[in-house]
Amino acid sequence: MAGRFLSLFKPLSRFMPEVSTPERKIGFNEKLFWTAAALILYLIMTEIPLYGVGAGGWELTYLRVIFASNQGTLMELGIGPIVTAGLVLQLLAGSGMIACDFTNPDDRALFTTASKFFSIVMTGVQAAAYLIGRVYGNLTPGVSLIIFSQLMCAGIILILLDELVQKGWGIGSGISLFIMAGVAQHILWDSLSPHGPLQDYKQYGAIIAFFQTILSAEPLQRIFVRINPETLEVLNLPTMLGLITTIAVFLIVIYVEGVRIELPIAYAKYRGFRGRYPIKLLYVSNLPVIFASALFANIYFISQLLWNQAGQPPPGTNFWIDLLGQFRWEEQNPVPVGGLVYYVLAPRNIMDVLSWPGCIRAIVFAGIMISFCIIFSLTWIEVGGLGPKTVAKQLVDSGMQIPGFRRSGKPIELLLKRYIPTVTVLGGFIVGLIAAVADFFGVFGTGMGVLLSVGILYQYYQLLMQERIAEMYPALRGILGG
Repeated sequence: MAGRFLSLFKPLSRFMPEVSTPERKIGFNEKLFWTAAALILYLIMTEIPLYGVGAGGWELTYLRVIFASNQGTLMELGIGPIVTAGLVLQLLAGSGMIACDFTNPDDRALFTTASKFFSIVMTGVQAAAYLIGRVYGNLTPGVSLIIFSQLMCAGIILILLDELVQKGWGIGSGISLFIMAGVAQHILWDSLSPHGPLQDYKQYGAIIAFFQTILSAEPLQRIFVRINPETLEVLNLPTMLGLITTIAVFLIVIYVEGVRIELPIAYAKYRGFRGRYPIKLLYVSNLPVIFASALFANIYFISQLLWNQAGQPPPGTNFWIDLLGQFRWEEQNPVPVGGLVYYVLAPRNIMDVLSWPGCIRAIVFAGIMISFCIIFSLTWIEVGGLGPKTVAKQLVDSGMQIPGFRRSGKPIELLLKRYIPTVTVLGGFIVGLIAAVADFFGVFGTGMGVLLSVGILYQYYQLLMQERIAEMYPALRGILGG
């Protein structure tokens, strides 16, 4: 039944847009060129406004950084549809609900076709939801059709750009590249932007505002908490505290990425030839953060749409709307003030965290974030083939054993059970805690965005080193997987 599911996409493979696999060896410099070309085209699309909308629409903050999207542009949806479709199919395949042998090229090709098909479908669904939910206001059917067409075309182009990079023309993954670019944009903007959101007030960027504060001989605490001098209201603007926290989070995550437990292993065929099997502290990497952020972003998005569809009722009017999310308008954007959505979004100002009831919101958010990261970590080791039993079988099949034990999967599995579940829970707790606390201090690019970008940078560093070594020593390409 499950195998039959993937076979349904075989006829579609001939009609799906596709980037062909290179038929020749692509050099390192050429890979860099195509990777840069894909990135530049993506960045251009993030600056082209949607025809008929301009820079309008709601500022769905959490969707922007994690889904590499930009408000009111061709990249309004970003990588959201691709990530959602890919994660759902990976979970179905990992849980056995869809039969797919990833060692079989035909199965891999069908799985890729299915992912692409559902990514296009999800792009259409999300684009339609934006229009039905009147995110851009009341539009005529003609304008709505034009906007829908733009979002669909931009989504398909983004899918092809990701495929271009992944199929060997570029380096790494297009999705990871776009996330990293989005986070870098936010960090650069929050640090150095000359744009001032308030008339006759300091500029937006934290570093520029810092020098303005020093030169105008204002109290130094103003560099850590931005205040409107007229109303004395605390402003949610980038601060030096946020910049310092961003740097600290980068250093902490880089350190944690290198923490690991190394188990002694030996090769059964070659006596005396021993090695170590590393179990990283972040055993499932940053995947729990991606799952949690996708869940929270969708709660945010759905609650806004339902609130808008219900006629934007004030709190206390509709019980179910209030339960999911209550909003009020601030600077032409709906801001959550109650309900579930209020507690799955972090307060991004230390003064809000220290105030009442902001401290309660911060504690609840941190608890929800850490809990879901642990749950998703434990879930992924099972569906992602990272559990002790699966890893033990892989080690035995590759000819390895634990020194002092007979060559069997059971001793290795028992040894791995001592470490993998504990490391998984601890890793999920750490990434959840970092993502939550970093947001409380106003980290640039959000805590989840910085976590993802550090992991992506680490992966790209390893890939670039492998590519350079394979370029210099072609005989090693097979060992490195090139």
